[in-house]
Amino acid sequence: MRPPFRADQVGSLLRPERLKQAREKYLGPQTPTSAIGPHDSVELRQVEDECIREIVAMQEAIGLQAVTDGEFRRRSWWLELILGWEGFEADRTGAAKLKWRNESGVTQGFSDLNITAPIRWRPSSVVRAFEFLKANTRSLPKVTMPAPNCVHYYTGGKLGFYGKDRDRFWADLVAAYRQELKALVDAGARYIQLDDTSIAFICDPQHREYVRSWGEDPMQLLETYAQKINETLAGLPADVTIALHQCRGNREGNWAAEGGYDPVAEVLLNRINVAGYFLEYDTARAGGFEPLRYLPKGKRVALGLVSSKSPRVESADELLGRIDQAAKAAPLEQLALSPQCGFASSIKGNPLGEAEQRAKLARIVEVAHKVWGGT
Repeated sequence: MRPPFRADQVGSLLRPERLKQAREKYLGPQTPTSAIGPHDSVELRQVEDECIREIVAMQEAIGLQAVTDGEFRRRSWWLELILGWEGFEADRTGAAKLKWRNESGVTQGFSDLNITAPIRWRPSSVVRAFEFLKANTRSLPKVTMPAPNCVHYYTGGKLGFYGKDRDRFWADLVAAYRQELKALVDAGARYIQLDDTSIAFICDPQHREYVRSWGEDPMQLLETYAQKINETLAGLPADVTIALHQCRGNREGNWAAEGGYDPVAEVLLNRINVAGYFLEYDTARAGGFEPLRYLPKGKRVALGLVSSKSPRVESADELLGRIDQAAKAAPLEQLALSPQCGFASSIKGNPLGEAEQRAKLARIVEVAHKVWGGT
């Protein structure tokens, strides 16, 4: 079976405390504007290597067929890549209009992405990290990267250096992504996941109004996003599997949007050339399973039923019940099971412990075995 596998995961994992301390020691205080991107600390790399070997062993022991490095070399799930290229700067003080929230309301602002020069690819820390992962696992190594449309959304509609020349912006961004993908494929990557919040954000009426404030129509922007993802992926070797992850924000237990997949499902599932999807489904914020009726033959959806935001370990019975519900909208053989997102999109991580994280991943493998058999 090609991925997504019946029991799969999104990517980021909780950083061990000694890794956090090593970053503090060897890179200095982790202020909002520091410690992003590749580093040259031999001492820190040694700690990273040790922690990655351990987290890989944990995933293999649980029985996951695809493993990640937990994004242990990253401070941020997306800025590590983007700030390694030319043309981008980020205000990481929470100045963006987009806001994080929890049950109590707004908690903090997003990083504000700015384009200050032509976008140009440079060799990234993501490829170097993948090479180490591939050399240190017996399973299929999986690598994650932010989707190109997500980068556009985080500019908040302001293209900076490009002014109103959207065509040139997209041409340069897609070209940089194609170079990054080629470098990953040349390094041996065969399972690549694009992480995105922008399409899921368009499910939220407030975000659709936010897009309109840029002078854009949100549904037309969705069409553009599908087109640009396809341009980015065109020509990849046939043995490379691309998955697309969707969530409504995940930072230290916070989120940024809500609303079911209904407005975007037809385009998301039918017009984007990926093999599978990881879809957030752990709370009512993601709506019901009905939009899965648009899932075409030949594609698979990993149901993100297990929350990475909470320490409560979901029972097998509740997961089995929800999979049964989803199978009324899409064929069971086209479904899989995963967490709704990573466990640590930023270095601080979500509010749960490593024991709960392991138990959740093990529960996914257990339930997948009950539903589909095998591993």
